Amino acid sequence: MPSSPRRLYRRLRYGRPIVVVSGLPRSGTSMVMKMLEAGGLPVLTDGIRTADEDNPKGYYEVERVKNLAQEADRSWLAEARGKVVKVISFLLKSLPPHFNYRIVFIRRDIEEVLASQRKMLARRGETEATPPERMRPLFEDDLWRADYQLRHRPEFETIQLHYSTVLA
Repeated sequence: MPSSPRRLYRRLRYGRPIVVVSGLPRSGTSMVMKMLEAGGLPVLTDGIRTADEDNPKGYYEVERVKNLAQEADRSWLAEARGKVVKVISFLLKSLPPHFNYRIVFIRRDIEEVLASQRKMLARRGETEATPPERMRPLFEDDLWRADYQLRHRPEFETIQLHYSTVLA
């Protein structure tokens, strides 16, 4: 698909894009990060959260991403240009507009996400802070808001994947 003049201008003005892997927690974002790394893209990770039984190949996270909504200084994202970074769907709204982003958004059936989350918490001996019947509408709302961001922010170019299709 040819780029619009607006996209070309953004690329000239703001430089190489940051590749962002996004989706709900437990939706397959780490799997997509691993795939992109295997394909040769450099990933941005701090290695703080290490592989475990729930993500045996690693989480591919940067701890600082969790503070995007509160952090005023997001200039550290400049080092992510040309690299892949994982940002959960809820935090897409906190990405500053003065970068270009190529978003790889992974979708997974909400019931599967909730089941995966329950399984992970049970394995860790933790209880669910929010019951599944309350989490479901929260996740649905989060997906609606993320979809709106993906369609309306000019700095976002998006491809969407579905977890079950990727596995198949």
